[in-house]
Amino acid sequence: MAYVITDSCIKDALCVDVCPVDCIHPKKDEPQFEAATQMYVSPAECIDCGACVPVCTSDSIHPADDVPEDKKEFIEKNAAYFN
Repeated sequence: MAYVITDSCIKDALCVDVCPVDCIHPKKDEPQFEAATQMYVSPAECIDCGACVPVCTSDSIHPADDVPEDKKEFIEKNAAYFN
């Protein structure tokens, strides 16, 4: 099970700094960063370690199985960012 970032993300990129497998994008040094409205987790690369959750200051990161009902669309949006 991967983690999912929702639209309350403030793009402070603290999650990127703690991710051991580099599965959260776009990073601040990537060209897509400025245009992106939020960060995204790659479901194929996420190892479900949970390191990103405690550093998220906007409570935007959830296990895919626990995404709030009104945010379920972000499961697909995270995956689509990497396709």
